[in-house]
Amino acid sequence: MGISLGAVTRNNWFECTQLEVTSEQKEMFPAPVVYWIAESKVVPEYEPLAVYHDEELVGFAVYCTAPDHDGNYWIPALMMDVRFQRKGYGKAAMIELIHYMKENYACDRLMIGHRPNNVVASKLYQSLGFVKVGEVDGEVIRLLQ
Repeated sequence: MGISLGAVTRNNWFECTQLEVTSEQKEMFPAPVVYWIAESKVVPEYEPLAVYHDEELVGFAVYCTAPDHDGNYWIPALMMDVRFQRKGYGKAAMIELIHYMKENYACDRLMIGHRPNNVVASKLYQSLGFVKVGEVDGEVIRLLQ
């Protein structure tokens, strides 16, 4: 079956909040999953997703359902639980999310940000075609067209 994306629901929201990154990564991904779930309740265009490998929850993502004023669709968060890192799940999840957003929102400009010292994220996003377009508020901003 591989990697799939699913809604965050009353049945899996708590399990999503138990996902963790490494202690070193908390500096680069400081907001816990519970924050993103809460923010999605007050920012209607933020849509949280559970990332599964087969039937097992392995990660979490957030995407925007509406473009910004420049027509860009954003992916504010993508994380894999510490137990499932370095297995290719992050890349597979990002590929699934890109396809999902293209199919459902007809977007042709995807944006994502990451901390400058997050070398793993930088390499992952570059490998998928995201190019650096600037830095804002201590984040490297990347665009995929």
